[in-house]
Amino acid sequence: MSIDSDLLDQLTRCTRRTFLTAGGAVFASAQLPRMASAANASDPHLVVMILRGALDGLSAVAPIGDPDYAALHGALALSLQGNPPALPLDSFFAVNPAMPVFAKLFAAKQAAVVHAVATPYRDRSHFDGQDVLESGMPGAGFAQSGWLNRALDYLPKGDKANMRGGLAIGAATPLVLRGSAPVFGWAPQTLPAADDDLSARVIDLYRHKDPVLAEALSQGVKIDTIARREMGGKMQAKGGTVAAMRLVAQGAARLLGADDGPRIAALSFDGWDLHANEGGSHGRLAELLAGLDGAFDELQRGLGPKWRQTAIVAITEFGRTAHINGTAGTDHGTGTVAFLAGGAVKGGRVIADWPGLKPNQLYQNRDLKPTTDLRGVLKGILADHVGLPATILAERIFPHSDTVAPMRGLIA
Repeated sequence: MSIDSDLLDQLTRCTRRTFLTAGGAVFASAQLPRMASAANASDPHLVVMILRGALDGLSAVAPIGDPDYAALHGALALSLQGNPPALPLDSFFAVNPAMPVFAKLFAAKQAAVVHAVATPYRDRSHFDGQDVLESGMPGAGFAQSGWLNRALDYLPKGDKANMRGGLAIGAATPLVLRGSAPVFGWAPQTLPAADDDLSARVIDLYRHKDPVLAEALSQGVKIDTIARREMGGKMQAKGGTVAAMRLVAQGAARLLGADDGPRIAALSFDGWDLHANEGGSHGRLAELLAGLDGAFDELQRGLGPKWRQTAIVAITEFGRTAHINGTAGTDHGTGTVAFLAGGAVKGGRVIADWPGLKPNQLYQNRDLKPTTDLRGVLKGILADHVGLPATILAERIFPHSDTVAPMRGLIA
């Protein structure tokens, strides 16, 4: 079977990095994985959510037990007597009322919070902060690969997660999943359908000229086949940011929940940079948190039995200032929160070495002081859930992090 180059250009518009098929955008890295060295006999699922723009941790999970909180955070402070009231997690912390699903998961011991957490980055640039967050490096500009891709790369070659590659939901692969390990993606959108016969012809053409790309395209088509089977090809990105968050999570859940689907995924949500009109229990932040809560809901529903094997972590590049600015928002800060959820999570806990909120306890007199290194949280999940050894985590996944121990006990 053959296909001429004009028809190929007209119907496929393929490159070594992108392949579009029916029902969504499917893209595949054509690089081969390095030799894996971790070992794990289970079938864990891991979802990483990147919240771009810096999350106000003090209005997401409020330290209502801290006597300095209400006055410091002003109109953005949550309260158990608010309208609506914050949802208590324990005697000291309460979650934003926009997150009732997370609160229920927390009560069921399937969700947890790590508070006063941050990456090693201490400046206030979104670009550099996101680079550090996703690359796993101690500073910005040191790598073009992400820590989650490197984690995939060091799984055993026979591991199901390694064999099926990573999944990026959205129009492009976030840095956290870029690298030499295979990565495939799906984006809910409307594209002209490419039927199975055309896909087979394109793959056959490349199998003779570029076997590595042919294999990548073949896996990309497989992801799209799963998407069409699980979702009926009906998902389209409609509505605003909040609706899109739920939709993206729904797509991820269907793909990850399939027996032949991927095991590790990254989702990226924009819009958290709230310098003005942030709101506390009401307003833009509450809307975004409702979208995140909806994403947790969709993942729990869509993963089905796979939920028991799943850990989800939602992280951001840094926090926001403890004081409100002149436009009823907050500026770039430092300490924040990380959300954990999933049937594999040992939940029902807010994990925090609480620094206090008195003026002399704030970082640079303006931010929640970070007392937990986010790399330790991520290392703990990768160690206890995925099965990577501490030496690989310190040397390869998060280089130059020997002094940051994996946080144990996050996985049930």
